[in-house]
Amino acid sequence: MATFSLVFFLCFSLFISLTQSKSTYIVHVSNSHKPTTFSSPKDWYSSILHSLSSSTTTTPPHLLYSYSHSSTGFAAHLSEAQAAHLRRHPAVLSITPDRAHQIHTTRTPHFLGLHDESGLWPNSDYASDVIIGVLDTGIWPELPSFSDDGYDHVPSTWKGSCDVGPEFPAGSCNRKIIGARAFYKGYEASKGPMNETKESKSPRDTEGHGTHTASTAAGSVVPNAGLFEYARGEARGMAIKARIAAYKICWKTGCYDSDILAAMDQAIEDGVHVISLSVGSSGLAPNFDDDSIAIGALHAAQSGVVVSCSAGNSGPNPFTATNIAPWILTVGASTIDRDFPADVVLGDGRSFKGVSLYYGDGLNDSVNLELVRGEDCGSRLCKAGELDSSKAAGRMVICDRGDTARVAKGDAVKQVGGAGMILANTAENGEELIADSHLIPATMVGQTAGDQIRDYVSSAPNPTATIRFRGTVIGPSPSAPRVAAFSSRGPSHLTPEILKPDVIAPGVNILAGWTGASAPTDLEIDPRRVKFNIISGTSMSCPHVSGLAALLRNAYPSWSPAAVKSALMTTAYYLDNSGKNITDLATGAQSSPFVHGSGHVDPNRALNPGLVYDIDTSDYIAFLCAIGYDSKKISIFLKEPATIDCAAKKLSTHGNLNYPSFAVVFESGKSVAKYTRVVKNVGSSADAVYEVTINPPPNVDVSVSPSKLEFSAEKQTLSYEITFTSTSGTYLTGEPILGTSSFGSIEWSDGSHRVRSPIAVRWIEGTQQHFIASI
Repeated sequence: MATFSLVFFLCFSLFISLTQSKSTYIVHVSNSHKPTTFSSPKDWYSSILHSLSSSTTTTPPHLLYSYSHSSTGFAAHLSEAQAAHLRRHPAVLSITPDRAHQIHTTRTPHFLGLHDESGLWPNSDYASDVIIGVLDTGIWPELPSFSDDGYDHVPSTWKGSCDVGPEFPAGSCNRKIIGARAFYKGYEASKGPMNETKESKSPRDTEGHGTHTASTAAGSVVPNAGLFEYARGEARGMAIKARIAAYKICWKTGCYDSDILAAMDQAIEDGVHVISLSVGSSGLAPNFDDDSIAIGALHAAQSGVVVSCSAGNSGPNPFTATNIAPWILTVGASTIDRDFPADVVLGDGRSFKGVSLYYGDGLNDSVNLELVRGEDCGSRLCKAGELDSSKAAGRMVICDRGDTARVAKGDAVKQVGGAGMILANTAENGEELIADSHLIPATMVGQTAGDQIRDYVSSAPNPTATIRFRGTVIGPSPSAPRVAAFSSRGPSHLTPEILKPDVIAPGVNILAGWTGASAPTDLEIDPRRVKFNIISGTSMSCPHVSGLAALLRNAYPSWSPAAVKSALMTTAYYLDNSGKNITDLATGAQSSPFVHGSGHVDPNRALNPGLVYDIDTSDYIAFLCAIGYDSKKISIFLKEPATIDCAAKKLSTHGNLNYPSFAVVFESGKSVAKYTRVVKNVGSSADAVYEVTINPPPNVDVSVSPSKLEFSAEKQTLSYEITFTSTSGTYLTGEPILGTSSFGSIEWSDGSHRVRSPIAVRWIEGTQQHFIASI
């Protein structure tokens, strides 16, 4: 009996502990339910939470944030029982648990064709008075990239503020950095009080990522910038006169939904014109109504704010792109025409291309080191503590990429007396090469070279090698751009008839500003400090496009976010600087629209796109209806209360959204798809006449009606219908085309403008699309 009582007590105690343990939840509410007795939504939310104290046995809930611009609702620290009770409240639309997200470039302006004499820069006045809200790890304000020399007064539209404190003193904000805030309530609710000896509870960036993205988007001109002696030249952001508002949302354990939504809420209220967000989920993109970034972004779009986001670094697998809501400008990563070669030369005379940013005592080219494989020294991946010094000391070690930080592998080799490292890609990363500022003479080689070097070690009686560091090289070989293997790609697993990502932009080996609090490798083992750093990721490609969006926003103040996005997409290019189709570094083969979207951004062409595909809030409501959302779910996305009649608004298919690209899904038994598009003439000629050229995907007939669009002063907006017909006989009888894809495009031209839209077609089993959306 005593044993039973003890077991019962323990089980009951565990039950109470579980039901009373607290987590942060984001609560979306219908503002139409707010009683008139409350003077503010925050008072109402506090009252709702107060009612939970008397209706549940747990400790009182705690209000973290009140949202009114990025969402309608609040974030609160609740027990499971309180959350369950709150779900029954008539004003509550949805409740979602807080989640942690992860953070996802001197040469890029030249590579993008930006010049002071003509094109987008001078025609947009370098985005003077446009405000870019950078939501990231904060900012290091002392950098020359954030100098306000020559800047006019802060724009009169700015309503924000600067969080001043011991670690972010007065003067940190100026006429360049016009605002800086830190958001950490969600972080602390999840992880407890912040360790302020390791993190700054202020807008100061102690990690580097936010400083890098902010200076990429809008950094001032800095002469003779570089990392050590690499990439030396004049550094400047995309929109050099734009103002920066830094919103620190990311901490050592991640970037929490509640903090992200609060920062977006503040940015919209403050008056930013562009939000740059190099943050996203690390797995499959969540459903839109469960995605705080998607919800906040549509509220931002309704306020006229362009939201530019990274696609993620989970490539090369398909269905990995995140931030894929159609109102978000989703950016993948590509290379530029600058390289940092550090070639491996074997004892038998063969040479293999590698890249490195190692700066220090090099290797004597005339003296080769004995070459060994990591697995023969105890660890194929060269993990710290697993290498045998008796086998690695004084030797060059080949280490496989993966599992641990690339630079940390070299440090592991260094700790056991190794003299150098060759970091070799495996099949997962293919031929993608990323330069790192190694702590030991080291270089990275592709999978093919890595395999041959390993074979040499296995077959040669006395294998040796050295590394030849060749500094910074700019030129046509290898061709550029190429899509990074890490860049997340489509198809979209949520809405496969919307092509994602939208565009690609420079994201590999990008030089930009860096924090003074962290090493260029961002590792504690690295004592070095720099003002500029070279890193890679879609985090780096996103602020490039954010800056370009700011330039377009200043050139065309009346354009909607969708029009800005359309201009960037329909003018993007898909051929590299050798005239061939852009390569996917993951495979070495031709890239596809599922990998590069509409193509690589072309800023100067985007200044004069000819036609734009515009989208407004009612179109997005119709889209949400088409994917099966009811009025309750759709209300989460709306800035103002509205009557939603999906029967009247619903599109025939979500592919009918007025998107600048086309994605078609043929399920078994379906062979025809029809979409309607509407284009607006924004060219200088009101009487422009556009004719269409069709490049149909293999196994698909494409027809466009009408094939000629004749604009006039009275008719500046015209529509057309495009029909896709599967022509494969094997498809119509069942096999083997199922599971394949093909690609093409259409292009409208009036003789001076070329308005191109890619086409991506997939053939799937009838249930496959539904399955993909549920994995």
